[in-house]
Amino acid sequence: MAMAMASLSLHFSSTNPLILHRLRTQPHKPFSIKSQAAPVLSQDELKNLAADKAVDSVKSGMILGLGTGSTAAFVVDKLGLLLSIGQLSNIIGIPTSKRTQEQAASLNIPLSTLDLHPHIDLAIDGADEVDPNLDLVKGRGGALLREKMVEAASSSFIVVADDSKLVSGLGGSGLAMPVEVVQFCWKYNLVRLQGLFKELGCEAKLRLDANEKPYVTDNGNYIVDLYFQNPIKDGFGAGKEISALEGVVEHGLFLGMATSVIIAGKNGVEIMTK
Repeated sequence: MAMAMASLSLHFSSTNPLILHRLRTQPHKPFSIKSQAAPVLSQDELKNLAADKAVDSVKSGMILGLGTGSTAAFVVDKLGLLLSIGQLSNIIGIPTSKRTQEQAASLNIPLSTLDLHPHIDLAIDGADEVDPNLDLVKGRGGALLREKMVEAASSSFIVVADDSKLVSGLGGSGLAMPVEVVQFCWKYNLVRLQGLFKELGCEAKLRLDANEKPYVTDNGNYIVDLYFQNPIKDGFGAGKEISALEGVVEHGLFLGMATSVIIAGKNGVEIMTK
């Protein structure tokens, strides 16, 4: 048997040199796997993730502050769903705007007011900017006064946002920081507000609605939007100066109010706390 194998091997190598040459010189084809990138979530999907995480903190029997805006709307939708399937019960919502009130009522969420419930267990709302100290700019949805009243009355205030809202300093996004002013002599206050932050390259504009008419808040006031070329250096000082102007009702700097911020981004959901 061994002799036969040796003979076969000798015969192969001596009579088929071309075959051996081809075997030895056959080009190597590298093996590769094409990687598939993880799906990129839309901004609304990120907001929904953050909202879902925030609602995990809601317990039956709570008095809840219901925020205003696109992210807060996801929270209200989720609360309505959990109530409808019996996973939550006996909650009472305190809405921060007429828009939120209408949405919550359509989902059969029981509603009340600060007059009847001056102590709120938990408020959940979005934010337009979030800095590393968890200070916020809010109110681009026009509900800053009621939002601040409800959230100041809350034992806990959870902010939900996507990672596009993170800034190194308030005003740093270059988008609007709202100030609610009375209608009477609004331009007088617009000029004064712009003058307060002249060194920051601030531009003040009256907010207009879709019909190019002055936007009117739920409280019957106007909004002056401040646009900063450079971030605000001292948020508390800026807030104090704005509030000192006669005719100013409220500003969109929410300072020292958030107890935690839930940020959804490409790496998942992150909870920021002080």
